[in-house]
Amino acid sequence: MRFVITPPREARAESDLFVLLHKGEIVVSATGGYLHLLSDIFPLLKQSALSMLGEWQGVAVWVGIIDDLPQGATTAGVRSLLMMASLDEFTILARAVQVTHWLEQHRFCGRCGTVTIAIEGEMARGCPACGLRAYPRISPCIIVLVRRGREALLARSPQFAPGRYSTLAGFIEAGETVEDAVHREVFEEVGVRIDNLRYVSSQSWPFPHSLMLGFEADYVSGDITPQPGEIEDAQWWTPEALPDLPPSVSISRLLIDRWLAHSR
Repeated sequence: MRFVITPPREARAESDLFVLLHKGEIVVSATGGYLHLLSDIFPLLKQSALSMLGEWQGVAVWVGIIDDLPQGATTAGVRSLLMMASLDEFTILARAVQVTHWLEQHRFCGRCGTVTIAIEGEMARGCPACGLRAYPRISPCIIVLVRRGREALLARSPQFAPGRYSTLAGFIEAGETVEDAVHREVFEEVGVRIDNLRYVSSQSWPFPHSLMLGFEADYVSGDITPQPGEIEDAQWWTPEALPDLPPSVSISRLLIDRWLAHSR
């Protein structure tokens, strides 16, 4: 069963579960779990900003920010935990992290500076003075696997793990279409022209609040010219000789695996 986003409601102590964040990291219980029962964290809730995320296997899941750790608990980095998660776990944790960023960054009205309040029944915070409402931010990005016959163009950023290559990606600019963003990002990052864009899938990506729109495209012309400061290296790769690839939970890996399935 998949994680389902549902309308907010009041918490139910006997059944609901909580994802907790402490100093920007996810709280992990002494048994290794990240979903906490209300009874385990009740003393900490007075310190918390809580927001309902949705339902997982029919159980409501909430996110909370706490100042003190429960006894026996530790914390784990968001990226490292997400890279080991299942699809359901990734969806829950990604939403928890994005909602937490929103709660932290919208404590005050961006127009008049008044302290914001939760809006009942909505994932929103409102200003009681001027009426401005703020919703969790979503930043659309494109991510694309460029194909040339049996080859795929993979590149690496200086921030990647050593030896790891991935598909090309970038944010959509204001006033830009998704298709224009794909063409622009590919040309900016590696200097090649593409055509025949094909939408594949999407993924919420919480670094910090992206919605990745995945495409395949065909190479048309140009020699690879890595963008200074953005792309450390880019190459054409065949299925028989591949570098270290992104984790299986990522949409980049989904695009690569699709290409491999059609190339062998």
